[in-house]
Amino acid sequence: MNIRKLLEKHSDSMPFYVKEYIQSKSTAGLSYDTLLQYVYRYKHFFNWLLSEGQVEAKNVASIPYSELDTLRKDTVEMYIQFLKNEDISVKKDKTNSANESDPDVLKLPEYRGEAVVALSIQALKSLFNYLTKETEDEEGECYFYRNVMSKIVTHKKGETASRRARDLNSIILNDNEISAYLKFIETGYSETLTTAEARSRYERDNIRDLAINSLILGTGMRVGEIASIEMNNIHLHSRYIDVVRKGNKPDSVSVLESAIVDLERYMDVRELRYPGAKKSPFLFVSIYGGVVRPLSRRAIQNIVNKYTSAFFKNGKSPHKLRHSFAVDFIRSGGDIILLRDQLGHSDIKTTSLYTNMSSKDGEKVLNEMDRRR
Repeated sequence: MNIRKLLEKHSDSMPFYVKEYIQSKSTAGLSYDTLLQYVYRYKHFFNWLLSEGQVEAKNVASIPYSELDTLRKDTVEMYIQFLKNEDISVKKDKTNSANESDPDVLKLPEYRGEAVVALSIQALKSLFNYLTKETEDEEGECYFYRNVMSKIVTHKKGETASRRARDLNSIILNDNEISAYLKFIETGYSETLTTAEARSRYERDNIRDLAINSLILGTGMRVGEIASIEMNNIHLHSRYIDVVRKGNKPDSVSVLESAIVDLERYMDVRELRYPGAKKSPFLFVSIYGGVVRPLSRRAIQNIVNKYTSAFFKNGKSPHKLRHSFAVDFIRSGGDIILLRDQLGHSDIKTTSLYTNMSSKDGEKVLNEMDRRR
């Protein structure tokens, strides 16, 4: 199922005004991937309103916009606090249809990262702005005008690009770690497993999982881009992949030769490991309930988190692997303009962060200055 169809599927359970929002923003050029992430956040928010008795409705789809008009600021703040404190490890176990987590591993409480909380607030602000500024009823008026989300203020950490770069430097992989980590996925992870079921699943999936991690570290691609890769968009001999970037922009991404090798190896066994995979247009698949289906964005995140948590003291998200590629690109002599295109950034200011992340290079310059003096 592609991103657009997945968006349509999850939108079916939304109130009519959310469906109008999706249609309007899709027409305006907001990417299907972004809208899908927003819909996930809306579903969570509306279900929380129902469970807490904050609105009167039978289900999410029947929540009237009049309830949003009278929503109080302290209620929204209560929801944001709930977002930060909710233990999502249990929910992951229940909803992980890809069955990518190991049941024999002790589960500790897990809380949402700041990025997900920020995304939830951003999604709600966008929806409320639309409802209070861009909608029209039969009389040409907006559905309502009281925007409670405009009262929710978020504070960004005041830090220089150099300080942020140093913080990121502490969580990325260095050259030796990248090689060791990929080798660990290929063979070492099996030593951490304690049940025959977990080992059997690993033996089926390890080549695929290696290709996923290798591709992120060999291209700097986003998880959503990895999940949406289709077989006919892979050009092994030319070493590039056609992708759809944010804003539904088509692009081509160059791939490291080492990642091409891992990818080709997975493609050779794809049908053998996942019988029926040749019927799916998507590159990365698994078997759910005996049926081959594409890996979702969340399933890919779970796969990366599973291996990084076993290899490192603290797990690393797919986005941190993307950071690792970007820093390695700059340290290897890459140009910032080329890196911008490789990562799919629309603003060079975003890419410029990585020029500050090679702190070791800066230290070499200072050491050389001292030596010459």
